[in-house]
Amino acid sequence: MTALKKKVKRKYPEGITVRRSSAGLGLFSTRSYKKGEVIIEYIGREVPEEEMYTSRSKYLFGITKKRTIDGRPSMNIAGYINHSCRPNCEPEIRKGRVFIEAIKNIKEGEEFSYNYGKEYFNEHIKPQGCRCPKCIKK
Repeated sequence: MTALKKKVKRKYPEGITVRRSSAGLGLFSTRSYKKGEVIIEYIGREVPEEEMYTSRSKYLFGITKKRTIDGRPSMNIAGYINHSCRPNCEPEIRKGRVFIEAIKNIKEGEEFSYNYGKEYFNEHIKPQGCRCPKCIKK
């Protein structure tokens, strides 16, 4: 007798969902957002200073020169936000916390994206080619 596996539907915070995008999985809006509106907080475990240089995680986010968090997507829904050379969001650090804010109006169904920065881009994205919507259209 075979056991049936029950598919568990993951519950996401209101206004967002995870689904397939041009770069793998991405975070998408399920409602519209206004410019300046906070979409989600980027969360994760704090990484000791020595681990910042040895970690293989691609989800490290520097809060200060001595404080970094590891926001792997299993615990951090904001980790599904992909890079874009023409983003609609940006991270904003406030009182040691990272919030992702809309930098333009975002329509329902749009994918959230922000620019990961030159260092990350050159190390992780450029060698494989950028798959953001702007670069795919070239």
